[in-house]
Amino acid sequence: MVARSISLHALSGIPLVVPGDDIGKIIADSLDINQLELADGDVIVVAQKIISKAEGRYRNLADVTPSKDALDIAKAVAKDPRLVELILQESVDIVRQAPGVLIVENRLGIVHANAGIDRSNIPAEGDGENVLLLPVDPDASAKSLRQFMASKWGIDVAVIINDSTGRAWRNGTTGIAIGVAGISAIVDMRGTPDLFQRPMETTEIGFADELASAASLLMGQADEGSPVVIIKGLDPSQDDRGVKPLLRSRERDLFR
Repeated sequence: MVARSISLHALSGIPLVVPGDDIGKIIADSLDINQLELADGDVIVVAQKIISKAEGRYRNLADVTPSKDALDIAKAVAKDPRLVELILQESVDIVRQAPGVLIVENRLGIVHANAGIDRSNIPAEGDGENVLLLPVDPDASAKSLRQFMASKWGIDVAVIINDSTGRAWRNGTTGIAIGVAGISAIVDMRGTPDLFQRPMETTEIGFADELASAASLLMGQADEGSPVVIIKGLDPSQDDRGVKPLLRSRERDLFR
């Protein structure tokens, strides 16, 4: 797990993704274009947006009829009531709301602004505005990509699906993992001695989040068009729990 140096490679040649595209094949083709080979232990970080696009997670606001709850909340937060309706459909709880802000617990358990629904870099359709929802099951999407790579090349790689989010304590967005396969999302350091042989009591490293954030530096947030990053030089530990270890339970969340 300990690595003194790693390398990150943003793949070029990724085309605009449309519903039904095979993301595994797109990544494999791009690896050839970039003359880059995968090896055991590599981590593939994939932007949520291209997963959602391939899975057809578009909704057109023209087709959405807001409920009374959506109309009331939209007035309070100054948002499009049709967007608010989709946010409610994708959520299990409203965490915070204020003018311009609607923080919810997405049905996946992720606390996210607007349930992770995205309006940027989305192609228009007809007279309405398209928005993009999060994947139905990001862990399953990551697992499928990992299985594709194993079937194609016989290698054991990890896959992280990342997204951008804000944070409760700080300004600015950063990358986080919303789907994980073939890697431990959390590395538990509790009980490990520090430099002075005192056992650490609370340290758990959000390992998948740190890798997702590092990859985001190369992916960018605007028109960079680099939605896939390969991380080499790690030997990550593995478990099959997916992203769940990163999600703080309601009972331990002091902000709810």
